[in-house]
Amino acid sequence: MGIIIIIFILGYAAIAFEHGIRVNKAAVALLTGVICWTVYIFLSDSKAHVVDQLTAQFGELSQILFFLMGAMTIVELIDAHNGFEIITRRIKTTDKRTLLWIVALLTFVLSAILNNLTTAIVMISLIRKLMGDRKERMMMSGIIIIAANAGGAWSPIGDVTTTMLWIGGQVTPGKLVIKLILPSLVSLIVSLLLAQIMTKGSFQPPEEIARDAPASTNKLQQKIILFTGVCIILLVPIFQAITALPPVMGILIGLALIWIVTEIIHSDKDEQYRKQFTVAYALRKIDTPSILFFLGILLAIAALNSAGQLVKATGWLDAHLKDESAIAVSLGMVSSIIDNVPLVAASMGMYDIRFPTDHYFWEFLAYTTGTGGSALIIGSAAGVAAMGIEKINFFWYLKNISWLALAGFFAGAVVYILQHKLLFQ
Repeated sequence: MGIIIIIFILGYAAIAFEHGIRVNKAAVALLTGVICWTVYIFLSDSKAHVVDQLTAQFGELSQILFFLMGAMTIVELIDAHNGFEIITRRIKTTDKRTLLWIVALLTFVLSAILNNLTTAIVMISLIRKLMGDRKERMMMSGIIIIAANAGGAWSPIGDVTTTMLWIGGQVTPGKLVIKLILPSLVSLIVSLLLAQIMTKGSFQPPEEIARDAPASTNKLQQKIILFTGVCIILLVPIFQAITALPPVMGILIGLALIWIVTEIIHSDKDEQYRKQFTVAYALRKIDTPSILFFLGILLAIAALNSAGQLVKATGWLDAHLKDESAIAVSLGMVSSIIDNVPLVAASMGMYDIRFPTDHYFWEFLAYTTGTGGSALIIGSAAGVAAMGIEKINFFWYLKNISWLALAGFFAGAVVYILQHKLLFQ
């Protein structure tokens, strides 16, 4: 099965060197994912078992992909009605540093209430309405990724992995919040303080805002769509808590509702005018290649997981790193390369008997795998979404953002360890 790891590494390298080889990363990711499964089924003793595994994996992957599509479509509908203008015109500052702190702290809070993926999509869409220079937006997007992942780490609904640990009985919401909010906040603030050094001067709003505003879209329609969209996004976690259905069902029913609202408020307009406010038009505007890229990456990781390679990786760490903190930190670093969901799932299977509920290890694992994904742009769902929306290059992120994320990651880890020794031991 080692050949699957080699294929994954080669695919990962091709994605990293996308601009050098001039092949779209989505194509490489899809090819890597399918080849990994093809090799796996040929090497397996039971093809039926592999097909069953793939079917199960597709069930989980489709939830993430349809959630991503639903959230992106809602954001595009808000954007089509210039709903974000209601928020952007209230942000009076043109100072980059001030905006940096406003955006980062708002992202940190929102990602704990919603989740890091949805928050990243909304905040990056908002920044696109505020800042005209793409390089400035890329820097701000990098901070949004760090803030979204840090905010999601301390909330039981802020990140898929924390939700998994909560549902699996490894952590309880109250203790998770109490023990992780300070390390997560320190992680963000350290990254922000370092980013502030490189951020100077003022920014200019994009010139195309005025041109993009449809002349017939009035302020009432803007408010209705913005309010509807924001309420839908905010109510997704509540819908999940009440029904026990996965978040994708909440975002899909929300998409249906905002679709109905747009049909009603534009019912008296002619078809030519209405089409720019339809869901069909919004679906054409969302970044489909990024969704396919996400699918390819997750398929490849799912193949590694189904082939037992992730369990072997966690087993190797357990055998060679005897210290619980070292294991958690190492898994956090690995989560920047391999999606944290199957990694945490493998850890849950390996350490569940050893560590009871609310154990130091589980809480530290929630922090490290949540924030560790910020180290590389393809290490988290928020990063992949940002990569697609702003077309951020892998190596640009590695050069400009990764060191900020790592500095914050290790600072928060130290705070968690010290906090545990001084207050909770």
